[in-house]
Amino acid sequence: MHKTNSINPIKMMRREFLASSPLMLLGAASLKASVPPSQAAPKGPDLSENLSPAELAMANDSIMAKDMDNYWNTGYSCAESELMVALRYMKKPEDLVWAAAGFAGGMYRQDLCGFLTAGIMAIGLHAGSLKMEAKEARARCRQNVNEFWNWWVSTAPPHCRDIREGRKDFNVCRRLGKLACIRLEGLLKS
Repeated sequence: MHKTNSINPIKMMRREFLASSPLMLLGAASLKASVPPSQAAPKGPDLSENLSPAELAMANDSIMAKDMDNYWNTGYSCAESELMVALRYMKKPEDLVWAAAGFAGGMYRQDLCGFLTAGIMAIGLHAGSLKMEAKEARARCRQNVNEFWNWWVSTAPPHCRDIREGRKDFNVCRRLGKLACIRLEGLLKS
């Protein structure tokens, strides 16, 4: 007897797809990205914990970076705080912040930084609301994810454990969260 495999398409509402698309993008971006050691960002103790005067000026000009103070370290994780700020900036439902709940502290494993993953989630949600064909929106999403990823790995290591190496406080995380919001806001405007 000949057995045939039939493919049953998954039926998913647009909103459900958009809510899950950042997770798919995150997986694709994390598999693709790699940086040669010569271009790697500083690790642990070599990362500055405070915003430079130039970074502080940019943070003061950024709606998202200023809003970060309302969420970071006030009961919201790194990933949740950045996604919440992005949701507010994009005027999206704030309950979508739960998409970031499992990404705190590098997915609770000190793996990919929550600010990095939440930024990618926000880029995916933004792409889903663009007034353009899906193919164009995906291309824009891919471009923005690549820009955000490349910016991040030139600024800090992608993994929480490397960022937090040798630290007892979260000052470096606060700085990176502000910088991520500044960069993300620029990408969401484009």
